[in-house]
Amino acid sequence: MLNELKPVEGARHSKKRLGRGVGSGLGKTSGRGQKGQNSRSGGGVRPGFEGGQIPFFQRLPKRGFNNVNRVEYAVVNLMDLEKFDNGSKITLETYFETGLVKNAKNGIKVLGEGKLTKKLNVQAHKFSASAAKAIEAAGGTVEVI
Repeated sequence: MLNELKPVEGARHSKKRLGRGVGSGLGKTSGRGQKGQNSRSGGGVRPGFEGGQIPFFQRLPKRGFNNVNRVEYAVVNLMDLEKFDNGSKITLETYFETGLVKNAKNGIKVLGEGKLTKKLNVQAHKFSASAAKAIEAAGGTVEVI
């Protein structure tokens, strides 16, 4: 029963009670040793510090530029839209349900790769000029969200 659940014997450890007398084994210096940077309150070194040696991330060569404002779109081509029925409306949910898009990132962009022969009402965040032209030429509509 749920009310009878208990952790396995030895799975839970009681926390160390530091500085509670000599007899406890963790009195006086509380397991920190005598002197030095790590014995002080607030002591220790930052992550990645290698004792004054040039840290690994600084030794690696740096190349290029990472734009923090980059907008990345999930791409759907016209040939992917060909599998939908004639006259159907393709919404954002439709892309996920059919497996065309697994991760929308910052949105969905429809590109003009392939041919489209069906009349579709397509919704997306962006369209390439060739894709919008091809959809409208097939008798469909383009809706930017």
